Amino acid sequence: MNIRVNDWISLKPEYLNHEHISGNKLRKLKYNLINAKAKGFKTLLTFGGAFSNHIAAVAAAGKEYGFGTIGIIRGEELHNEFTHNPTLSFASQYGMNLHYVSREAYRLKSSKEFVEALHQKFGEFYLLPEGGTNDLAVKGCEEILQKDDFSFNYICCPVGTGGTISGVINSSKAHQKVLGFPALKGDFLDNEIKKYTQKTNWELITNYHFGGYAKINEDLISFINWFKTTYNIPLDPIYTGKMMYGLFKMKELGYFTSEDKVLVIHTGGLQGIEGMNNKLKTKNLPLIL
Repeated sequence: MNIRVNDWISLKPEYLNHEHISGNKLRKLKYNLINAKAKGFKTLLTFGGAFSNHIAAVAAAGKEYGFGTIGIIRGEELHNEFTHNPTLSFASQYGMNLHYVSREAYRLKSSKEFVEALHQKFGEFYLLPEGGTNDLAVKGCEEILQKDDFSFNYICCPVGTGGTISGVINSSKAHQKVLGFPALKGDFLDNEIKKYTQKTNWELITNYHFGGYAKINEDLISFINWFKTTYNIPLDPIYTGKMMYGLFKMKELGYFTSEDKVLVIHTGGLQGIEGMNNKLKTKNLPLIL
């Protein structure tokens, strides 16, 4: 059931759909897990960084559904720090075998040679791409919107790898405009989304990434904390916080009229708050509530 935030925004609380495999990650993994089980795979292998919601979710899904899990982690330096990293520590506690590679090597993760080397090292596995986006993930995300959601004329969604918003676009109606808020800099996401949808009723709002993935400042922290205090809804600093900040700024600038009905999809990611707060402490910055 959606939550009415104020007189112009309602929120779909996907972050409440599972304790650990929450938000869009549950949607993305649903049909991939079914497919992996049907094909007899015993192990899931995927990729991610220090704060990866996807890594945490895959580890939890493996434990819950009986798969071994392997995480290829960006940054060899994290090998000596993982016990102090809440995301990687969680993944390890849930049975994920963490394998650290250099950032240079990580850039080759999609190459045939890199994947073949992983097979030689780990044997057979079901490959889940970084962020979990593939055709089956998009299929799962097409189930986010429900019948009651078609009364809204704007649907808003954070964007990482493009899978979630692609599913939302596919299930949206012609009278609806889907707005995506990328957490990363760059224009590559347009082409990624176009791989999964033929519809054109969408737009990426690229003004609110705060410098790039996992980059934040005191202004964003202050907004996230104000939102939590005001509406009792937590936002993460990497995805949903930036989206909601952008929406409120767009409202101030007159993007939305008094007639518009806006639905915001809260895709989860709250597990990353603890790790980000550890980072903020080292910089003597305010913490996220």
